[in-house]
Amino acid sequence: MDEELRTLTERLRTESGGTAAFERLAATDDHDLLAGVLTAPGQPLWARELAAFRLGTAGDRRAFETLVLLLNHRDPPRCAAAAHALARLRDPRTARAAAALATNELRVAYALHPVRLLADLRAPEAVPALITTLRRRLRPHDPYRRVALACVEGLGDLGDPRAEPVLNEALAHPALAEAAVHALARIPRQGSARGRIPGQR
Repeated sequence: MDEELRTLTERLRTESGGTAAFERLAATDDHDLLAGVLTAPGQPLWARELAAFRLGTAGDRRAFETLVLLLNHRDPPRCAAAAHALARLRDPRTARAAAALATNELRVAYALHPVRLLADLRAPEAVPALITTLRRRLRPHDPYRRVALACVEGLGDLGDPRAEPVLNEALAHPALAEAAVHALARIPRQGSARGRIPGQR
């Protein structure tokens, strides 16, 4: 059992009260049984999450819609587990869904894991979405610094020159400056003066 599955299983066992229904879902290799949980009425959230995670990490695309809903959940462990499963699902719809969630200002409080997933996927949608999200986070007194930092780090991982202007803007923000310097250093050089914190020589 990989570490992510072990962590999820322990969390959901506690949430479910360790019922026989939980143990059956945790042990089964029957994908049709797991998929049935996602469509059956009245299923508890822990059951849907467990079924979706197990299907997603096995590459069964029937988990896609449930995992996308969980990716934007208010509970960070659910978001993290969904991102892990979506990265392994390899569904071509994933990057577009993650980009939509990352750039939705009404749900920005829950954008951290969609942002990180976009960077992991390295899909065409990733760089434009991360640039858009980061630029919004550079407004004065924006409270979502963790989202901004994830954007900076993700753009550094992607190394795309299109990110250079917004990363240079991020240098003016003390909470982001160091990460922005590192991110800029990973982008193919297009000039010798970029990537300095304002005031440095």
